[in-house]
Amino acid sequence: MKNNKALIAIIAVLVLALGVSIFCLANKKCNTSGLEPLPKQEKSEGLRGVYDIDKNINEKTIDNYLGRPDVAYRDVRMLEDTATWENKGGERDLTGFVEGFEVIPYAFLTEFPQEYIDQKASENVSGLYTGKTLFRLDKDGNYIANYKESMEVLEYLFPKDKYIFLMCGAGGYANFTKQMLVKLGWDKEKIYNVGGYWNYEGNRRISTVNKNGGYDFWKVNYHNIEFDRLHEA
Repeated sequence: MKNNKALIAIIAVLVLALGVSIFCLANKKCNTSGLEPLPKQEKSEGLRGVYDIDKNINEKTIDNYLGRPDVAYRDVRMLEDTATWENKGGERDLTGFVEGFEVIPYAFLTEFPQEYIDQKASENVSGLYTGKTLFRLDKDGNYIANYKESMEVLEYLFPKDKYIFLMCGAGGYANFTKQMLVKLGWDKEKIYNVGGYWNYEGNRRISTVNKNGGYDFWKVNYHNIEFDRLHEA
C-alpha cells in the first residue's frame, strides 16, 4: 500500500511538472533562468524609428540591461573610422564604449549600400571604409560571402543562441548590422538596436582617451578580422 501511495505521488509530481512546462511553452511566460524577461522590441519614434532604435532598451536605459549572460553586447564602430563623422557632429575615433560591449566593426562585415554612401555625401560625410569585408552585396541586396570562412566568423561573433544588443555611434551602423544578420538567418526578435554611444546617458562609460591626448585602445575588447588569413570563396 505504501509503495502504491509513493508511486502515485511521484506520478502526480511528474504530471504537474509536465503541465507547467506545457503552460510555459504555450504562453511564453515562464523564465527558469532567474532573469527578468526583456521587453519586446518596439521602434522609437521619428528618425530613430527609421534606424530601428528600440524604444525601451536604448542609450537612456541600457545600464538596466548590462551584464546578462543571455545577451551578447556588440559595438559595431571602428577604432579609427575613415569617414568624416566630425562634419555631422560625430567622432572618427572610438573615444569610449559602454562597459561589457565588444567592438566588431560593421565596416568589416559587408560593404555599404550605395544609397547610404549617397545619403552621407549629402550630409557632408565622406571617406566611408572601402577595404576588405566578409560579405559583399549583389544588385538584389543579397549578401555574398567573400571568404569560405565568412559565415563561420559571423556566427562566432554574433551567437545565434543569445539576444544581441547592437550599438554604434548614432544607430546607423547598428541598424545595418541587424538587417544583415536577419537576412542571413538570425532571429529578428532577438536582435536589439540599442542606439548610439554618442547619445549614451548612463554611468557605465569607459573612456579610451588618455591624458596625453591619445587613445588607450588596449581597454577595448576588439575583434580584428585578419582577412589575409582567410580563404577567398
